[in-house]
Amino acid sequence: MQAMSHSAVVGTAAHEETPHAHTTATRSPPTTMVDVVFPERANHHGTLFGGAALAMMDKLAFLVATRETRRPMVTANSGRIDFHSPIPQGRLIELSGNIVRRGTRSIEVDVSLIAEDLCSGIRSTGLHGHFTLVSVGDARTGAPAAPVPEPVDEHTTRMVELVFPSHTNHIGTLYGGQALEWLGKAAFVAASRLARMPVVMASSDRIDFHAPVLEGEIVDLSAKVVHVGNSSLVVEVTMHAEELLSGQRRLCTRGQFTMVAIAYDGRPTPVAPPRPISDA
Repeated sequence: MQAMSHSAVVGTAAHEETPHAHTTATRSPPTTMVDVVFPERANHHGTLFGGAALAMMDKLAFLVATRETRRPMVTANSGRIDFHSPIPQGRLIELSGNIVRRGTRSIEVDVSLIAEDLCSGIRSTGLHGHFTLVSVGDARTGAPAAPVPEPVDEHTTRMVELVFPSHTNHIGTLYGGQALEWLGKAAFVAASRLARMPVVMASSDRIDFHAPVLEGEIVDLSAKVVHVGNSSLVVEVTMHAEELLSGQRRLCTRGQFTMVAIAYDGRPTPVAPPRPISDA
């Protein structure tokens, strides 16, 4: 996590700003992050580990604040975080963040984590929290806030990741295997949301790597089902890289994946008519 104590960011805490410096930011659409509770993120009860949830919330708050300011940001503190209900393994989790207050060098972000049953589409609030992030270095540096592209439509799944050193190869660019993992996960989520039944990958039809992704950049994935057969779904996934401080974006990878809907006996089954996402 990017968390730091107040003593490590002397002179940058929100309480040192003047009341006139605060504004409510409304320019940028919400940044969202989508993931799935796989076994490595579950505890011994089979539900999302609280520490993993907090780490994801902090990462999203960092992305929201950095996209808004285009400055280097660190977490100064987190407010009260409420765990409303446990999130079982296999659930999709969608995090969204909104800026609620902006100061001279600080950004306050509200983060919500929604759990979604991939088969029923029922959604419920899992966590909600508040984070304060502050800029480090010269407060005058940083490019103006660049617009964050919104999803093309309701059937497009958007996923945001941050490239850490552990994701890169020996020359400091995103490891191809990690890129394929994120592309495959995006395809899985998009297909599951449309079919509302278990799906597995049958093939990766074509993957084109157009440009490298560098350490420290944002990876923005967009996945959409472009064809539905009897039991198969073809998903097109694109990956853009975004430079954190400038907001510049470039297409890095594009691929197509064929996913197959399966019954609980493991055999292919016809894709049921799509069911809309609903709130619990």
